[in-house]
Amino acid sequence: MKIKHSKYKNTGLLFELLVRQITADTLNGGESHSLNILKKSFANTELGKEYKLYETLFKNKNISEGKAEITLNTILEATRKLNRSALRREKYNLINEISKHYNINEFFKHQVPNYKGYAAFYKLTEIYNSDKLSETDAIIDNKITILESLTERPISPKKVKQDLVEEFAKYDKDLRVLTYKVMLEKFNGKYANLNKGQKRVLKEFMNSIDNTPRLKEIYNDKINEVKKVLKLQAKKVKDDATKIKLLEVVKLLKEIDKGSKISNDDLINLLQYYELTEELHNTYK
Repeated sequence: MKIKHSKYKNTGLLFELLVRQITADTLNGGESHSLNILKKSFANTELGKEYKLYETLFKNKNISEGKAEITLNTILEATRKLNRSALRREKYNLINEISKHYNINEFFKHQVPNYKGYAAFYKLTEIYNSDKLSETDAIIDNKITILESLTERPISPKKVKQDLVEEFAKYDKDLRVLTYKVMLEKFNGKYANLNKGQKRVLKEFMNSIDNTPRLKEIYNDKINEVKKVLKLQAKKVKDDATKIKLLEVVKLLKEIDKGSKISNDDLINLLQYYELTEELHNTYK
C-alpha cells in the first residue's frame, strides 16, 4: 500500500494555514473567520490533540540523532490513541467550514515552513494507523526526512534504526548493511524490535552470507517451517474467512530453486512471515 500526502487532511498544515490566514485577514483590516474556525476546530477536539503531536515533534531542533529517533517513535505511538473516526469527521467539517469563507485553492497557496516535514509525518501517521502493509522504502524515506528536520544535519539511512543493529555491530560493514536493510521498519513500522524467530533467521543468514548454497538451504528450511506452523495455526482459527486467507498465504510460500538467487526481498518476506506466525500464536493461544 502506498500512502499519498493530502494537504486537506494534514492537521499540522491546516493549523499553520489558518494562522497565516488570520494574519492576512488582520493586515487587510477585515474580520478573520479563520480565528473562529481555529478556536472551534482545535479546542478540546481530536484535531487539537493531533496538532499537539505535530507541535511537540517539530518544536525540537538541533537535537541528537538518538533523541530525535526516540521522540519520533514515541509520538508515532501516541497517534494510535487518537479516535480515528472522529478525526476524519472533524477534518471533513473543517474543510467545509474553510470553503464557506475562503477560496479553497487560494487558502492552500500560503507557504508553510517545513512543509516536507509535515507531509512526511502525515504519511507516517497514516501508515502507523493502517492495518495494510506499506512500502518499506516509503517509511524509511519519511523517517529520514523528519529526523533530518529535527537534527538539521544529514541522516544516514543506516542510523534510522540504529538501536536494532547494535546487536550486530561486531560484524563487518557489508554484513551490517544487510542487517540494516532487512531490519528497517517491518509491517507498517509498528514494531520496535525484531522477535526471537526473526533474530535467529538474521543470524543464520549472516553467518552464511558468503555461502550461496547454504543461504538457499536455510531459506527453504525456514519457508517449510513457516508453512507447517501456519497450517497448524489455521486449524485453530474459527473464522472461515481468516482461515482461507491463511491457507492462501501457505500456497504463496515457495522454496528457492537452484537457478535463483536469494534477494533482500526474499529475506524481508521471510521475516514478515515470522511476524505473522507470532501474531497468530499470541491471538490463538
